[in-house]
Amino acid sequence: MPIRYLRDFFAEKDIAEVQWSLTSEDGTTHIIGNVVVIEHIAQVGATEADKIAAVLRKIDFANGDVNHFFKHLAGALINR
Repeated sequence: MPIRYLRDFFAEKDIAEVQWSLTSEDGTTHIIGNVVVIEHIAQVGATEADKIAAVLRKIDFANGDVNHFFKHLAGALINR
């Protein structure tokens, strides 16, 4: 169910493409965009999809900016 929600969420939302310049823990600067984060979200397992879907539901319900969450996830991606 969460994977279906994520698929539908990204299909319905018109999320503008954004890129960030982030510095990893080792000091390397990375340019990473929300498109890359969304591509990684599409590949997660059911447990991770459930957690991501829960956060996106809260953000969407509050009319928040999902890109703040995506930037947080981008930071995790560059530090793994």
